[in-house]
Amino acid sequence: MDWLMPFVERAGRQALALISTPETYTQFGIILGAIMIAWLVAAALSGRIHAAHGRTQPEAERAIIRFLDSIRSLFFPAFAIVALSAATSFSETLAADNTIVKGAQGLAIIALLYRIANRFLQSPILISVLKWVGIPIAALYAFDVLDDVIAALDSAAVEIGNIRFSAYGVVRTLLFGVILFWLGRASNRTGKRVIRAQQAFDIGTQEVLAKLLEIFIYVAIFLVLINIMGLDLTALAVFGGALGVGLGFGLQQIAANFISGLIILLDRSVTVGDYIELEDGRAGTLRELTMRSATLETFEGKDIMVPNEKFITTSFVNWTHNNQKQRYSLTFQVAYATDLEKLFDIVRDIVVSHPQVLSGDDLPLAERPDAEIKSFDDSGITILVEFWMNGIDDGDNRVGADLNMMIWTALKTHGIQIPFPQREIRILGEEAGV
Repeated sequence: MDWLMPFVERAGRQALALISTPETYTQFGIILGAIMIAWLVAAALSGRIHAAHGRTQPEAERAIIRFLDSIRSLFFPAFAIVALSAATSFSETLAADNTIVKGAQGLAIIALLYRIANRFLQSPILISVLKWVGIPIAALYAFDVLDDVIAALDSAAVEIGNIRFSAYGVVRTLLFGVILFWLGRASNRTGKRVIRAQQAFDIGTQEVLAKLLEIFIYVAIFLVLINIMGLDLTALAVFGGALGVGLGFGLQQIAANFISGLIILLDRSVTVGDYIELEDGRAGTLRELTMRSATLETFEGKDIMVPNEKFITTSFVNWTHNNQKQRYSLTFQVAYATDLEKLFDIVRDIVVSHPQVLSGDDLPLAERPDAEIKSFDDSGITILVEFWMNGIDDGDNRVGADLNMMIWTALKTHGIQIPFPQREIRILGEEAGV
């Protein structure tokens, strides 16, 4: 342990010299003042958010209040970082030194990152990045050795023409890339929630604005990352052109789906909430439109991912885009001996009695419930029943199934026979006495 004593003695002398100077106590006072200011600001903002919960507000403001309330625990460390950043310059002017203030700012950054990693992140990758990369960087900053580490990493570089790649640039790009894309996704979700809460816009306009917001956020992230990487766009022009041609062939489907998504949103041929039936018979309610595909949710709880290009290049049926009212029909057979006039009155009364069937004298004659003869078949008379309703006859609105049950019960009650195929076999040999 003799080799360790010189280091301990030197550290002790430096600590003694540090605490014996008035500049040290000045820095501690500046730190205390900055922390008090940060605490007061965080407490005031938290109080305003808490008071806002009791007031009636538009949905957009409620979404913002909920978001701010969810991150309220980050207010104090975040404001402490800002206040200590301002205090660094103030300490340099007042005490001719800011080492301790920078150390306190580094500790505040560590506290903020640790709280984010433990309370707000669910992705194991993001948690690992913050704990094993972000917090060590903040610790290096707190002990005022971050500049030396950056210089060492920056010296490990490779130059290809006018482009320079360094270890520091790679680490910086990866770190900021993960953080920026996480912030981008969180901002995108919050922004879409606020836009879709605006009742002044129809659904189509809301989706267009949400899509444009998503494009703007990710383009901004890309430009920021290019700036962080320190790449010269002029030097990359030729390489980017060649790469663009290659990607144009390889990613043309992705580009086609992206452009198709914008066309769909702008011409409003498809909007969220529409019930859509594809050419191959698959159908579902449109729940989400993304940059690449649309999601149709079936009544069986399945999600159908449909590339946006399909809505441009193929035909499809949009059941509810312009009119929620739909006409449906069902058929059944009765015996030839049935009193059809009586049957029609019974069936019409049954259909009208269903609460989801549209009926009444205010409706056009073609939209009122009706029963009529469809055809004369081998075993009986086929009766056609037609009715209109709002929505799709499936899922929660299984009106057809209800009417079938009600009609069967009524026929049984009134003694009306539902025929079944019968065949009469005659043996000619026996009749001829053979």
